[in-house]
This record gives sequence, C-alpha cells and structure tokens, in this order.
Amino acid sequence: MSRRCGLIVALDTPDVAVARRMAATLAPWCGLFKLGLEFFLANGPAGVREVGGRVFLDVKLHDIPNTVAGAVRSAVPLAPRMLTLHAAGGTAMIAAAVQAAATADADHRPLLLAVTVLTSIDAAALAAMGVAGGTRQQVLRLARLAVAAGVDGLVCAPSEVAMLRDALGEAPLLVVPGIRPAGAAAGDQARTATPAEAAAAGADWLVVGRPITGAPDPLAAAAAISAELA
Repeated sequence: MSRRCGLIVALDTPDVAVARRMAATLAPWCGLFKLGLEFFLANGPAGVREVGGRVFLDVKLHDIPNTVAGAVRSAVPLAPRMLTLHAAGGTAMIAAAVQAAATADADHRPLLLAVTVLTSIDAAALAAMGVAGGTRQQVLRLARLAVAAGVDGLVCAPSEVAMLRDALGEAPLLVVPGIRPAGAAAGDQARTATPAEAAAAGADWLVVGRPITGAPDPLAAAAAISAELA
C-alpha cells in the first residue's frame, strides 16, 4: 500500500563543515538528516547542535537499561527528531528508554526507533551468530518485542516493510535504509530496494546516503529520489 513517504539523507561524515554544507544544499528535498556514530564520536553533542534543525540521531543505543535511559535523557537537549536503539537490547532496555524519553516536553521528545536486523546482515550472518530462521523471522520477532515495549517505530530493510505492515498494522513508523535507486551499487547493503518499491510496500521514511552524498550532483540526486516518491 502506497503512503506518504519522506526522504532522510545520511550525512556519513566526521566533518561538521561538510555536514552543515550538505544539509543546507539538500534541505529543499529532504525531511531529515541522519547523523550517525561516525559523526557523533568525532564531534559529540556540539557537532549535532552545529548541524541543528531536522536531525535523526542514529547512534543505535544498546546497553543495560539504566545506561540507555541515561543516554536518552542526555540526547533530549539536542532535540533530535528521531533516536535509535537496538531492539536486541530487550524489553527492559527498550521500556527504560521509552520512559526516559517521556520525561521530555512534547516539543523535545524524540521518536524512538528500534533497529531490528541491520541491513548489512543476511541469513548466513545471523546463522553464524546462532540465530536460526533467517532474517525475516528475526526481524518480526524483534519488531513485535519492541512495539510491545512502547517504541514509536522500527528500522527495517525494504524487503521487510510489507511483512511488518501486515503483522503490526499502520501504527509503527517504519524507517527504511538500504535504499538504492535503480542502477546504483549496493555497497555493504545486503537487503535493498528502490525508493518506489519501499514506498509502495508501506515505508514512512527512506534513508539514503551514498547515492546522494556521493553523487556528482547531490542536489539533483535528491530531487530525483523525491520525484520518484511523489
């Protein structure tokens, strides 16, 4: 089922100036800008504040419940629109994060997204970690756990969007990396789809990095993907 789907650009750089310049350039076509571990470890909270605005802070929290709750409280003053944690952290950890986020006022509470199975991981990689049943079964298992614990949404691969919509309905926000326009290299992504395919399956937000930021003309690349979503 098609639904309104927004574009998030991943600013995978440790350079604040590059991130700010790219965000300013791409703002007309993008709803949010993702800052991940590479950026955060290089620049810390001050770097997030410098980029400012519509930030998706993708640090994938995964620790004991008390530590994750403290990390969420520390992230709130940065005013990220979205914040990620690993669903594999378990019910108690997720519930602690949800409770910590709820202490923020409505204007500063980030949407909490649980990462199910990283898009770089396939069934063979899961099996090597002792997880049987393949990626789809593990994604569904972790998604149900995370939604029951109170998250606002999930991060999943494009191939799992329709399955999660069928299983969980319309409520969870589905944020989808592993997006590659037709003809683009997959890179280190194991489970990919085109923007149109992911949107048609029921995604709310698509996360695109290198196909935009590494393009000869990033603005034109972002505009093309936005047009495909429209």
